[in-house]
Amino acid sequence: MFLILLLLINPTIKKTTLVNTKPTLAVLVDNSKSVTFFKEVKNVKEILNTIAKNKELNSKFTIETFSFGENIQVLDSLSFDNNNTNIYEAIASINELNKGKNAPILIISDGNQTIGNDYEYVNSKQQIYPVVIGDTTKYKDLKIKQLNVNKYSYIKNKFPVEVILNYEGEETVKSKFSIFSGKKTVFSKNLTFSKLENSKTITANLTSNKEGVNYYTASIRKIEGEKNTRNNTKSFSIEVINEQTKVLILSSILHPDLGTFKKAIESNKQRSVEVQLAHKFNGQINDYQLVILFQPNYQFRVVLDRIIERKSNFLLVSGANTDWNFINKKQLGFSKKAINQTENYGATYNESFLTFFQKNIGFNEFSPLKDKFGDITFTKDHQDLLLQNINGVQTQQPLLSVLEQNNQKTAVLFGEGIWKWRSSSFLNSNSFQDFDQFIGNLVQYLASKKKRNRLEINAESLYPANANIHISAFYVDKNYNFDDRASLEITITNKATKEVTKLPFSLINKSFQASIENLPSGDYSYKVAVVGQKISKYGQFKVTDYEIEEQFTHANSDKLQKLAQKAGGKLFYKNKTNTLFKELMDNKAYFTTQKSITKEQNLIDWKWILFFVIGLFTAEWFIRKYYGKI
Repeated sequence: MFLILLLLINPTIKKTTLVNTKPTLAVLVDNSKSVTFFKEVKNVKEILNTIAKNKELNSKFTIETFSFGENIQVLDSLSFDNNNTNIYEAIASINELNKGKNAPILIISDGNQTIGNDYEYVNSKQQIYPVVIGDTTKYKDLKIKQLNVNKYSYIKNKFPVEVILNYEGEETVKSKFSIFSGKKTVFSKNLTFSKLENSKTITANLTSNKEGVNYYTASIRKIEGEKNTRNNTKSFSIEVINEQTKVLILSSILHPDLGTFKKAIESNKQRSVEVQLAHKFNGQINDYQLVILFQPNYQFRVVLDRIIERKSNFLLVSGANTDWNFINKKQLGFSKKAINQTENYGATYNESFLTFFQKNIGFNEFSPLKDKFGDITFTKDHQDLLLQNINGVQTQQPLLSVLEQNNQKTAVLFGEGIWKWRSSSFLNSNSFQDFDQFIGNLVQYLASKKKRNRLEINAESLYPANANIHISAFYVDKNYNFDDRASLEITITNKATKEVTKLPFSLINKSFQASIENLPSGDYSYKVAVVGQKISKYGQFKVTDYEIEEQFTHANSDKLQKLAQKAGGKLFYKNKTNTLFKELMDNKAYFTTQKSITKEQNLIDWKWILFFVIGLFTAEWFIRKYYGKI
């Protein structure tokens, strides 16, 4: 009973212990391909091995080792196969990890960064000690630093290509810049570089003559004594679209919305707009890819009959002057029981709209549109991009809807006053671009004669060597609702070797994603198929031999030196690691801290007491049983 009572009381005592905390030394190792390119793999491993075996250093510091390329991770093994280097991210991550600690950073790198913010300006509270690897000798070098080009162009149009060329060297040199389409030279220019005039920006206006994906190669001719020529060439591609769109706007009244539609549509130079009054129009609607009917009434009867007969695509915009009795009789797939009273309808963006991609440009904040009051009914399948909002009350009535049946596309905007939207969009973003893009997306969808596909693929036409190739797919069922039950797979074929790679897609959010790694340079074709369905899509892409990690001729010791000075550290070269270790050992700013920790500790070990109590109870039971007391 005494022992049980002792267990219940469980007396404790306070015990104070001293804990020694060593400073942390974070070692960051460049794991990108540039280390292999500079033939520094052996040196990097020797430096790491020296750090691991240095007893004095390990005695003073808690050493944490990380590798970095595109991302930073705890060092497990070094492969030197990362396609990009992000020094800024590595330093920032370690600063966050060791916040509040005394933890200097030792970074082993050539200092050449390919992605991320400029690491020279990173705010580091820890001192940084760079160890430079790679060739620090500066050679003469010409390179294509940057190439800018739009992804799309229209047939027979000129498209600009902007190229920034850099020269490193002391002498004055001459070279020739050229752009090739296959083996044909489409642009060339002779150039002179010097120590002072070491950068040039070239703009070439090329003509898009061939529809589809066109591949080009930009190249600067090698100069005498140039060591690295991998950065003299860069490939790019452009997709040429054969699309010339003429839009007719027919109206029964004069209204500021007419000018708004015209300006927004013609912001794309490949589109032209004619505005005419309905009762004066006697032309052919076949001359136009899209007709916009603005507040139609009986004056539109001839044009509307032609549209119905020819199944032409059109956009109908209603308002206070719209004759809904006339429209309802035409059986266009929608109707409205309107009364002679108007209502202001705000817009609410519909997140589940799938017909075409349209981001929310702030529709909820735009001024309401005016239309006759009444219920809207659809007799055809439709998708609502915008829903009506009346005085802050959300409804399920549509404000902007699209319909598609028998290869005819229709859109209906239930309200006038869209000119206010363009003005509001400009006030929000200081640009008309978002609003014009919204109207452009709607016009592009309606003007296209292509039937909507249930399977859509999003892929680039050109990828750099050894890049992770990401391809996404979007698949809908027969009702054009996203189908997350489907299984998709991609088959990739190398056109030269005929080697075939087959991979499944993964479902991520509301799209299917596939990631392909380590494809060698070359031309590829692919097929995306829906398993169990006779639905597939074909395409092609090219993997260039351009590797960004091989574009540098020397280690960037100047930038690493600035980083070290800004962070209060020192720069060292790979053959001076002993001096670095001595610097770290002699630096009195890195010291072991001692901290007292007070803990409450049980006076007795309850497990043994409990075991002893159970043993006594057991012995008592046997003794009582033996003497017949139980």
